[in-house]
Amino acid sequence: MTLRTIWLHLRVPFSFFLLPIYWFALSQSPSVNPAYAIAVLLIVHLLLYPASNAYNSYFDKDEDSIGGLEKPPPVTVALYWVSWALDVLALLLGMFVNWPFIIYLLVYGFVTKAYSHDRIRLKKYPILSWLLISILQGGVTYVMTYVSISDLPLSSITEPRILFGGLLGTLNLLALYPVTQVYQHEEDARRGDMTISRLMGIRGTFLSAAIVYLLAAASFYVYFDGGKFFLLYLLCLSPAILFFLRWFWLVYQDVNQATYKMTMRMMWLAGVCQNVFFLILVFLTHS
Repeated sequence: MTLRTIWLHLRVPFSFFLLPIYWFALSQSPSVNPAYAIAVLLIVHLLLYPASNAYNSYFDKDEDSIGGLEKPPPVTVALYWVSWALDVLALLLGMFVNWPFIIYLLVYGFVTKAYSHDRIRLKKYPILSWLLISILQGGVTYVMTYVSISDLPLSSITEPRILFGGLLGTLNLLALYPVTQVYQHEEDARRGDMTISRLMGIRGTFLSAAIVYLLAAASFYVYFDGGKFFLLYLLCLSPAILFFLRWFWLVYQDVNQATYKMTMRMMWLAGVCQNVFFLILVFLTHS
């Protein structure tokens, strides 16, 4: 396995889609430790997430398109050890942050491994994996990022405002996660994985995403008290919303429109819109 192949399976650019959770936590924390904030950003997005991607790729051994890779190259056991090496490095560097961050790294690492490992394979349980990954990558990541970059005690994770932010992160992932699976139904069927998107069907996946996103938007309205931040949220997300609605209409007429390329366009547009919004929020709340 070449270094280029390993790099491709790390799918580092795919971390961009999860970056809004970090910006959201940064924007809401009233007292940020700058050194910890930088460390958490780099460790999570350059080590933790790529390690999880590599581990998933090793056990899935995909032949068709996956998130961030239209034509994934074959994998070898080297990718398995690279994923572990990145996890260990993340933990070693995490020791220079704080204990809540180390706990988060351990929890994330073990859960995502259970998600992919062939003997456990949480991925094959559609509702459980949908909820688990959405809560982990959305809610848990938001809460633990908030606590870690603010150097707060672990007990602070029970504060209502922090938990509300975690709920928003979870709802966002609950809406988007099934959409990332719509073009993989044949590949998942070959492996015997009944993903949430396969369970709901292609049209059902889009309908679910629309319903959950409406719930997320309503929750953001409550969180921001319907003020200027909520209006900014709608303005920044409007391109992604319009694209999704148009795509939903195309898929409703022809399910073959649920392709890898359309999914990636949706993901990149949503990623750009969300990152822009939360970066503006960081600037407004900390300026």
